[in-house]
Amino acid sequence: MDYGMSAELEQFREEVRAFVAENAPPIAPKAGVRTPENREELELFKKWTGALFTAGYAGAGWPEEFGGKGIAHSLERDIVVDEEIARARAPQGTGAGSLVANALIDFGTAEQRATFLPPMRTGEVIWCQLFSEPSSGSDLASLRTRAVLQEDGSFRVNGQKVWTTNGHWADFGYLLARTDQDAPKHKGISAFIVDMTLPGVDVRPLREMTGTSDFNEVFLDDVVLSPDALIGNPGEGWKIANSSLAHERTGVATSAVTQRQNVDALIELARTTTRGGRPLIENARIVDELGRLDAAVESLSALVYANVSRWSHGHERVQDAPIAKLMFSELGVEIAEVALDILGESAVLAETDPDVVDHGRWQDEFLYARAYTIAGGSSEIMRNIIAERGLGLPR
Repeated sequence: MDYGMSAELEQFREEVRAFVAENAPPIAPKAGVRTPENREELELFKKWTGALFTAGYAGAGWPEEFGGKGIAHSLERDIVVDEEIARARAPQGTGAGSLVANALIDFGTAEQRATFLPPMRTGEVIWCQLFSEPSSGSDLASLRTRAVLQEDGSFRVNGQKVWTTNGHWADFGYLLARTDQDAPKHKGISAFIVDMTLPGVDVRPLREMTGTSDFNEVFLDDVVLSPDALIGNPGEGWKIANSSLAHERTGVATSAVTQRQNVDALIELARTTTRGGRPLIENARIVDELGRLDAAVESLSALVYANVSRWSHGHERVQDAPIAKLMFSELGVEIAEVALDILGESAVLAETDPDVVDHGRWQDEFLYARAYTIAGGSSEIMRNIIAERGLGLPR
């Protein structure tokens, strides 16, 4: 995985690896982006988030005045931190805090920064992202949630959001809402901070086929936001959202680590699973599948490090992240399908079934893998971005 990492970065990697081993919370790993299952896990997540900030591994890219590392920070260091957290199968920092932090640092008022950034660093508060809507998933700019300016300068919000990770645990939400009905769809959107305890905020967990509720619907019924809840200026929401999302570039590195772990686990599964008295690692068809997946994950790893190298030198291309995201998500589905093929009839067993040691992990991976081909931009949208914006092909 470590394509071209300097000796200094490798020393930093060892430091991070030791920190993660000592401090990561004792929460069983699961496939995908998952939320705390109960209050006890929530407190562990918060403590872990605070520990990452205190150690300087989270928020390192923030300006020094807000607790960042300044010139000591680099994208490569962020990549190393996220890789080591993923390699240990420990939780990433929970909630949408890093996303809204970028928005506040770039566009927020001094009062907003002083109020909301410090508790992010201690892990005291959880944030959720209130972007997606039932009728505007891949076309976010078509969102319909409205924030109407009142005479006293407040905003009255009505609408519905969906796929809100951590919505049921969140103290605050990072909201996009339409404030100008007559402006072009990308121009009439504004960004807000929402106190999730306000009257009219109704969070309803969604039960998923994994058996958990990581996502939520959020209904906003005449929710009144004070003037100081607005981030930036009215109509800047699209720019603010894209700016804050542009900071989030290290996820592609964790994706390569995750899929490498999954392929390695799949190879071990083939070694320990027998059919007709012989281990499946001796089956020519299975070996072909494993070899193909192993080559694919190495390609993904090489792509990730090529991206990191370009980005570190200011040469980011519009197609870089979409290609990596597309490879990661489609590869995840293929790995899970081969795992279930190897397991045969025992693939029906879930993690919660009695006497299941590890097989249930693969059912969980299979059920969640398809979500990655949709979340964060569907595979179809990724292909369109690569073709149209990256290659200059016609719509």
